[in-house]
This record gives sequence, C-alpha cells and structure tokens, in this order.
Amino acid sequence: MTPTGAHSDSAADVMVIRLAVGGMAAMATAMGLGRFVFTPLLPDLMAGMGLNPSQAGLIASANYVGYLVGAVLAGYSWAAGRERAVFALALIATTALLAAMPLAGGVVLLSAIRFAAGVASAFALVFCATILFSHFAATARNDLVALHFGGVGVGMAVSALLLMGLGLISARWTTGWYAAAIVALVGSIVAIGLVRADPVRHEDLKEPPLVWTRKLLAIVTAYGLFGCGYIVTATFLVAILRDKAGPSDMEGPVWLATGVAAAVSVYVWEPVARRFGLAVSFCIASLVEAFGVAASVLLAPPLGPFVGGILLGGTFVAVTTFGLQLGGILAPRSRRKALAVMTAAFGTGQIIGPLFAGRLADVSGNYTSGSMIAALILTVAALLALVARPGVMGTQS
Repeated sequence: MTPTGAHSDSAADVMVIRLAVGGMAAMATAMGLGRFVFTPLLPDLMAGMGLNPSQAGLIASANYVGYLVGAVLAGYSWAAGRERAVFALALIATTALLAAMPLAGGVVLLSAIRFAAGVASAFALVFCATILFSHFAATARNDLVALHFGGVGVGMAVSALLLMGLGLISARWTTGWYAAAIVALVGSIVAIGLVRADPVRHEDLKEPPLVWTRKLLAIVTAYGLFGCGYIVTATFLVAILRDKAGPSDMEGPVWLATGVAAAVSVYVWEPVARRFGLAVSFCIASLVEAFGVAASVLLAPPLGPFVGGILLGGTFVAVTTFGLQLGGILAPRSRRKALAVMTAAFGTGQIIGPLFAGRLADVSGNYTSGSMIAALILTVAALLALVARPGVMGTQS
C-alpha cells in the first residue's frame, strides 16, 4: 500500500473512532440521563410530590409515548440531509427538559415534560445511529457499535453516582434533576463536537418503502415485547428496593451496578453474537433478562435488586443493539425506516409496561405480580426472535 493510501486509511480510522466516541457521549446524554435518570430519582420524586405507583407509571409511560412519537416521525423523509442538525437539537432539548422537571407542579406537567423528553431521545437515537451505522459499515468497523451503545450504561452509572452524592449531602429531590441537566449539557457539547458528519449516502436521499418479510415482522414484534418486559425493572428497580427495604444506602450502588453492567454488556455479548448470530443472541439475552426481572422481586433485598439490576444492565443494551442491527440487515435499502420502525415497536412496549406494572402495584401493594408478568413477556420475545434466525448469522452478515 502506498504511503498516501496508508495515511488515508489512518485518517478514516481516526474519524470513525471519533464518531463512535461522540455517539457514546450522545447515548449517555439522551438515553442514560435523558431517559434512565428517572429510575434512581423516582422514589424521591414520588415522596416529594406525593405520587402513587400508578401516577409514577403514567409519568414514565408519557416518556415512552414521546419516544414512540419521535420514532415514528423519524421514519419520514423530512430529516433527509438534516440528520446531524436534528440530532444536535435533540440533545439540547434533553438538557433543557431535565432542568424543567423540578418546575412542574403536578402529574400533567411532569408527564408533558417526560413526553417531550421521549421525543428528543428517540430523535437522538435514530439520527445518531443513522449517521454512525453508515460510517461503521463504510469503513468495516461494525465493532464500534459496542462503544457507541455502551454510552447508555455510562450515563446510567453517572446518574447513580449523582444519586449517591446527593444522598451524602441530603439534597432535596429537585437537586438531582438540576445536577443531571448540568451533566447532560457537558455530554451534549462533547457529542455535538465529535459527531461532525452526515450519513454516508449511496443513493437518493429518500429511502424506498420498507419491504416487510416474515423475519422482519418477527424481530420487530420481539423487539416490542422486549421493550414491554424489560422496562418494568428499568423503571421501578430502585422503587422495588425501597418498597422492600425502605430508604437505603444501597439504592445508589444497585443502580451503579446496573449502569456499569450496561456499559460493558455489548462487549460481553459480542463473542456470543459472533458464535451464534444476532437472533440467537437476542433470544439468550432476553431469557437472561427474564430471570433478572423475576429475581428482582423474588430474592430478598438487597440481593434481589442487585441481581435484577446487573442482569438488566447486562442485557438490555445488547438486545437493543442486536435488534437494531437485525432491522438494518433485514431492510438494507431502508435502514433509517427500519431503525424508526424498530424504535417505534420498542416504544409501544415501553408505554404498556409501566402502566400495567404501576396499576398492579397499586392493587397488590407490591411490584411482584407486574414483574413476573414482565418476565413471561420477555420469554415470549426470546422465542419469537428465533424466527428471524434463518439467513442472519453473525454481526457482519
């Protein structure tokens, strides 16, 4: 290879790694903080505003309705050629909406803010993934998907550290949201500064309509069911611990363990995906998550929430990654539309999960029945994912 070619390859490699790091910062901001900081801050929010589990579930579901709306909107062609601008605006909106939470005066306003935050997080995920996935494919660096999605866990871990710090100073519940907004601002600046590229385009800006196949329908459905099942623990994990053990110094460590597990999960699952393929890996991880959801309520605290949190973090980012990759593989000419449809299915599941789990908690006085139903839903998702297996082997296929 000529020196010029070597220099060109090196520059391209540096560029795509920079994009992946920027994507990690974006996911930490939009997902790890913008979406999942709600979980560690939820018990104090409920106590501070006198909310019951049904109201908490309603506020959580409003976020997921927004996520669904954002995913559907992202699937249209209005953003073609504007992906980076929309992605940047979504991160800025995430920061502002975190800061707005303490200003809300009731369930309606809290729900409206979380709805808008859901739209922003979906835009950030879909448009950032559209940019990054195209460059990863063009440079044969699909291994960087793990770095990108590892940002979700990084953001969750940061939110746990915030929770632990706030506990040390006995801060009011409102302080957590302001602190999260400051961290999100830093993450947004880093992400926008590093993701300075448009998607790689090989054809007209407007993608053709999705071609629905049995495999694509199966993985979209499985993805939606997974969203419904995992979100029960992802929403109520810290509340489950408090419900069983009362206010505890273990709340921060439980969520920190969840975030750390999420940050490394894609790397842990990557060898499994190479060996067995994306669909089988999706199935295995979903079954592991089903066990974790059940353990979170069946095992005594703090062991149960610790096991549930580690298995939650250790699986859901990997399953999210595998599902989105499968969607792109099964619809290669309409990748953005596939990402949007997958995200919409996931969002639909997430709307339903907190609503039924919160309602069951109100009726039963605990989170056990809702969590066990969620574990069953995850098992169904695992089995359904196998339908997408034929012809889809490995992460590069």
